[in-house]
Amino acid sequence: MNFTKKIFLTLIAGLLTISMYSCKTKKMVTKPAPAPVAKPTPPVETKKTAPVEKEVEEAAPVQKPDFNLDNIQFEFNSFVLKTSSFSILDKAVSEMKKSPNTKFVLNGHSSAEGTPEHNMSLSIDRANAVKSYFVNAGLSADKFTIVGHGEKEPITSNDTEEGRIMNRRTEIKVQN
Repeated sequence: MNFTKKIFLTLIAGLLTISMYSCKTKKMVTKPAPAPVAKPTPPVETKKTAPVEKEVEEAAPVQKPDFNLDNIQFEFNSFVLKTSSFSILDKAVSEMKKSPNTKFVLNGHSSAEGTPEHNMSLSIDRANAVKSYFVNAGLSADKFTIVGHGEKEPITSNDTEEGRIMNRRTEIKVQN
């Protein structure tokens, strides 16, 4: 009986400790950043001057989107994007949003390791991974066409590891 009481009391104490800890973590809230305060502007004195010709302001030229986006790399034998590719993809998203009516072709590639069938499947999966990234960033899925090239179009030799790394890629091209 005493043994059962000790176990029961220990169990109750443990549960109370856990519940108190979980309550504390729920109550912790980060403080919001202070709201920006506008500084009052001093009154501007107006002086009477001779009329001045108004200069015609030229509208800022609309920048054309830059779709020259390369170096979207992947892990070996995988369609998992390398973290170094995220900044390139984020830039691509911002450029694509500048031109909402443009359609794109996502060309997936692989290195020469593995069978041609596996490499073709892998290159299509890589292009689809890039498409998923774009769709999750708010772009429309119908803007993209997927093309797998497998190992057929290397940009460098597959004889070295550095070359194979460069060949594991997806390229973004404007659809004509």
